[in-house]
Amino acid sequence: MKVFRSKKFKASRPWGAENVANMAGTTVRLHWTDQPYKWHTNDGEEVFAVLDGTVDMHYRASGVEQVVTLETGDVFFAEVGCEHVAHPRGEARILVVEREGSV
Repeated sequence: MKVFRSKKFKASRPWGAENVANMAGTTVRLHWTDQPYKWHTNDGEEVFAVLDGTVDMHYRASGVEQVVTLETGDVFFAEVGCEHVAHPRGEARILVVEREGSV
């Protein structure tokens, strides 16, 4: 048993992570960041839950870039093939559930 205090977590670098669990090849990781990630497309599905902060999630649908603002408590689901990039507004803590080895 382990408790993760997400509001107190701070990594040594943007997008640094604490591994919460690996459940039969599905990882759950707590990330801290204050910088954007990079455009990417996962080879599996991804659940992206904002635990603290605000994140502008950019994604492409039918080749058109769109942006949705995610507040604390909001969840973004990226289907297979969804190209996306997260841009935090200041510090953010995010819980990511995805296939092991995903970008």
